[in-house]
Amino acid sequence: MNLPLIDRQVTIVADGLPSQAELEAWVAAVLGRQADEPRHELTIRFVDAAESQALNHRYRHRNASTNVLSFPFESPPGVSLPLLGDLVICHPVVVREAAEQDKSRHAHYAHMVVHGTLHLLGHDHLEDDEAEAMETLEREILASLGFADPYAPSNRDSDTEDERADA
Repeated sequence: MNLPLIDRQVTIVADGLPSQAELEAWVAAVLGRQADEPRHELTIRFVDAAESQALNHRYRHRNASTNVLSFPFESPPGVSLPLLGDLVICHPVVVREAAEQDKSRHAHYAHMVVHGTLHLLGHDHLEDDEAEAMETLEREILASLGFADPYAPSNRDSDTEDERADA
């Protein structure tokens, strides 16, 4: 497995953003489950609510900010590049959700990076069976990193199915 190469972009002034080393560890935990995955380069951009809302509106036709947006890289035919794509993480939404779910900001950031990276690898949660498979992977990866189950009832009391589907 190639070590992840992450372009960490910070467009906001905020305390508690994950470090480069943390991002690399979290992405490596995802990629480590994909032994034959040659793609290992991605951008992780931390944004404010306005940028998240603008991107979510433009690309998903939803006029609200969201926790993480995933933009998989689509290689031109016949071209093989190590690019996975881009993750855009909205700091104010992560902070709010962590408080609502009674978990640490650090744990919620780890979840958003794992969740978004799985999206870049083609996983989704539109159908119930897809959601179950993706959530199982998230739980296993986060547990391997020492984080609690992000979907445990004590962590998810204020979440709804619609909020989860927006991730």
